[in-house]
Amino acid sequence: MASVRRAVILAAGLGTRMLPATKSIPKEMLPVVDRPIIQYAVEEAVAAGIEHVVIVLSPDRAAIREHFGGGSRIEGIARERGDDALTARVLAPERLATFTFVEQREPLGTGHAVQQAQPYLEGEPFALLFPDDIILGPAPCTAQLAKVYEGCGAASVIAVQQVSREQIPQYGIVDPTGPGNPVRLRGIVEKPPASEAPSDLGVVGRYVLGPSIFEQIEKLEPGAGGELQLTDALGVQIAAGEPVFACRFEGRRYDAGRPAGAIAAAVAAAIDREEIRADLLAHLTALMPTEQ
Repeated sequence: MASVRRAVILAAGLGTRMLPATKSIPKEMLPVVDRPIIQYAVEEAVAAGIEHVVIVLSPDRAAIREHFGGGSRIEGIARERGDDALTARVLAPERLATFTFVEQREPLGTGHAVQQAQPYLEGEPFALLFPDDIILGPAPCTAQLAKVYEGCGAASVIAVQQVSREQIPQYGIVDPTGPGNPVRLRGIVEKPPASEAPSDLGVVGRYVLGPSIFEQIEKLEPGAGGELQLTDALGVQIAAGEPVFACRFEGRRYDAGRPAGAIAAAVAAAIDREEIRADLLAHLTALMPTEQ
């Protein structure tokens, strides 16, 4: 069984929840402390042993290519100045892994986006990361899922977390066969009413998938707008009798695709960094209302 050496990162979304900032800047390039959102996903994948990262882009995402592909203006200036320290900082993102960039020319769903990466995966299992979800913790979420994948006989693995009753309609909700962790699934329901949800475990943007997922995507009938959804492909996989597991990961997850989540992620990431923590806590303390 092949180990998980490749990752796919989806970065072709419109970023409407972060307008107007995303009118001209890809949401994946918005900063969280001093790194763009997408770099957290790349660093998590690399920390899990990933060697090759395929980034699925929309055609207007040149900034992401430049960030991980080299050749930026600041790189040229750093080299001209002979500033080795600055050059190293500029080149650090592209040295994280081997990168391939592929375009999703039309927004036809997450399943369609994943299909664009298939030629670059060479029939191997792969991690799939949605960069809006920043997950911080001592063990990379992707590494946790890869361990489950290898321990469960190369079954697809979905990251899940417990969500409140009020949040259930915002998530894909899994239908587990029991209380274990990991646990095999009977199905997945996309954004059900709380009264109809099979559990309170919501799907988070991390997966480890085997190459058979592409066979299931091929079986899908396009939905509204001609879209193919990954959740539907996983449902087909389950219905076909293929094992799909949910894993309740260890770590703190932030939805950096929303303003409040991005701010919370930045605060959490900064507090984790010793060189920033003291100054940040002083600023936050000054902002807190004093008792009357």
